[in-house]
Amino acid sequence: MACMKLGSKTDAFQRQGQAWFCTTGLPSDVVVEVGEMSFHLHKFPLLSRSGVMERLIAEASDEEEKCSICLPDIPGGAKTFELVAKFCYGVKLELTASNVVYLRCAAEHLEMTEEYGEGNLIVQTETFLNQVVLRNWKDSLRALQTCDDIISYADELNITKRCIESLAMKASTDPNLFGWPMMEHGGPMQSPGGSVLWNGISTGAKPKNTSSDWWYEDASNLSLPLYKRLISVMESRGIRQEIIAGSLTFYAKRYLPGLYRRQGANDSNSSTCLAPVASGAPLSEEDQKILLEEIDRLLPIQKGLVPTKFLFGLLRTAMILRASPSCISNFEKRIGLQLDKATLEDLLMPNFSYSMETLYNVDCVQRILEHFLAMDQITGGASPCSADDGQIIGSPSLTPITMVAKLIDGYLAEVAPDVNLKLPKFQALAASVPDYARPLDDGLYRAIDIYLKSHPWLSESDREQLCRLMDCQKLSLEACTHAAQNERLPLRIVVQVLFFEQLQLRTSIAGCFLVSDNLDGSRQLRSGFTGSTEGGWASAVRENQVLKVGMDNMRMRVSELEKECSNMRQEIEKLGRVKGSSTWGNVSKKFGFKLKSQMCSAQEDSVSNQKNGSGKIEKLKGKAQEKHKS
Repeated sequence: MACMKLGSKTDAFQRQGQAWFCTTGLPSDVVVEVGEMSFHLHKFPLLSRSGVMERLIAEASDEEEKCSICLPDIPGGAKTFELVAKFCYGVKLELTASNVVYLRCAAEHLEMTEEYGEGNLIVQTETFLNQVVLRNWKDSLRALQTCDDIISYADELNITKRCIESLAMKASTDPNLFGWPMMEHGGPMQSPGGSVLWNGISTGAKPKNTSSDWWYEDASNLSLPLYKRLISVMESRGIRQEIIAGSLTFYAKRYLPGLYRRQGANDSNSSTCLAPVASGAPLSEEDQKILLEEIDRLLPIQKGLVPTKFLFGLLRTAMILRASPSCISNFEKRIGLQLDKATLEDLLMPNFSYSMETLYNVDCVQRILEHFLAMDQITGGASPCSADDGQIIGSPSLTPITMVAKLIDGYLAEVAPDVNLKLPKFQALAASVPDYARPLDDGLYRAIDIYLKSHPWLSESDREQLCRLMDCQKLSLEACTHAAQNERLPLRIVVQVLFFEQLQLRTSIAGCFLVSDNLDGSRQLRSGFTGSTEGGWASAVRENQVLKVGMDNMRMRVSELEKECSNMRQEIEKLGRVKGSSTWGNVSKKFGFKLKSQMCSAQEDSVSNQKNGSGKIEKLKGKAQEKHKS
C-alpha cells in the first residue's frame, strides 16, 4: 500500500486512559472533546492551521486561560482527530489509502485551507489522493471502502465518485496493458519487451495473461450500496453484460449461502461458475432478501448470461426468504429463456408455501414452461418432427423444445408418486408441451403409469381422460408391449394400443418386403453386367431363406395380435359396450380409430409382397439348380 510521509518532529503524544497529552514541556491550555476521548493540547498549533478551531477557541477563551472545545461530528471521530492534531504540531505521520479519505473530510470540516498555512492538510490529502491513490487499483478500492463510514462527507467532496470511476476505468481496460493488478499481487517484473525479469535479467518467458474476471473478488469486498454504484458506472462505460453478470454471480455466491446447498462437486457448470469465497459474518435474512432483490434489478434479463443452475439457486433462495413477487417472477422468466439447459434436479424444487399442498412446486415449473414456450414462439422455434401420413419423422439433432419436452416428462414421472398432486394440475403441465415436441410418447406414458399406480382411487372416466394426453401411435414397440399388458390402463386405451401395435408390425413387414425387392433388383442388375458365379447364387438363396424365416416370425406375431384383438372384441360384446353390428369397422369407430387409405393399402401391399417374395424365392432356387446341372 502506497503512503506519503508528513511532518518531521518526533512523536510527543501520550495516551492515558481516555485522554491524550502533548508532552512538549508547556502546560496545556485547551481541551478538545471528541466523542469519549479528550485531547489536552495548545491553542496556537490548532488555530494556526484551522479556521474552525480559531473561531471555537476565540469563543471559548473569554477571560479563562484554559478553554474546552467539543467536536461531536468530526469525520472519522477521535482516531482521525489524533492524526489532525499531530499534523498541526508537525509530528511525523503517514498518509495511506486507509486514512486519506477520513483526513480529507476532516480537513474540509475544520477548514484547514491554504489561508491558514502553506501546504495545509486539504492540499496534502488532495495531492496524495489524486496522484497516488486513484492511480492504483488496490488503493482506490481501499479508499472507496472507507467512504462507507462517512458517505455523506465523501459524496459532498466527490471522493466516492472519483474512486468508483477510477475502479470502473481499470476494470474495463485490459490489465495486461498497465501491469495491474499483477504488479500489486506481487507478480514478477516485466521488461519493456514483455518478458519476465529475474534480478534484472530477461528470462525470455512471457507473463501469463489475466482473464476479464480478475476484479470480481476485490469488488465483492464492497458494501452493497457501493457495489451497486460501481456496477452502474461500469455499465455506463460499456462493459460487456457477460462480465457484469459474472461479477454479480460472484457477489451473490459470497453473501447468499443458500445458492450452493444443492450444488455438487461435479457440477457440469463448474467451469462457468466461480467458487464461493469465504466471507465474514453472514448476512441476516432481511439483508439477504434486500441483496437478492438488488441482484434481480442489476442482472439483465438475457439468455445465457449466467448458468441455469445459478438462476435456480436464486429462485429457491427468493422463495425461502419470501422475496417480492416481482423478484420471483423475474427469476422464473430468466430460467424460462434457457430452460433447455436445465436438469431434472434443478426442476425438483420443494414447495416452500405455507399450504404445502404438494411436495414439489409444480406451479412454479408450470410458469417457467409457459415463459419458455412464449419465447419459443417469438423466436420461431422450428418443429422438431413432422407428421406425414401418420408417420413420425424425428430430427437427427434434438432441438430446445424437444429437450424441454423430455425434461418435463421426466419431471412428471418424479412428481407423479405425490398423492397430493391433483389430476388437473398433472394434466395441465403435461398438456402444456406441444404435440410436435414429443417424437415419442414413451416418457409421457411412463409418467401416466406412475400416476395411475400412485392414485388407484381414480374413476374410470378420470383414467380415460388422463390417458388421452398420450398418442398411442407415438408409442414405441416396447411401450406398446408394456401397455397391452398394463392392468391399470382403461380397456379402451388397451384396445387402441393393440390396434396400433398391429399396424406397426404390418408396416414393418411391408417395409421388409420392399427391401427384399430392392435387393433382388440390385442383384439381377449386377448379374446382367458381370455375370454371377455359383457361390453368388448360393449366398442369395441363404439371404432369402433368412428373410423368409424373419417374415414367418412377423406373421406369427401379427396372428397372435389378431387373436388378442378378437378375444377383446368378444369380451366387449359380452359386456354390451358395442351395440348393433359387431363388425370391426364399428369397433374402430367406437374406439376412435382413424384409419387412413394408406394403412389399408399398406396391408394389401404386404400380402401381395408376401406372395411375390415367395415366388421370387422359388425362382431363385430353380435358377440355382439349373446352374448346378450345367
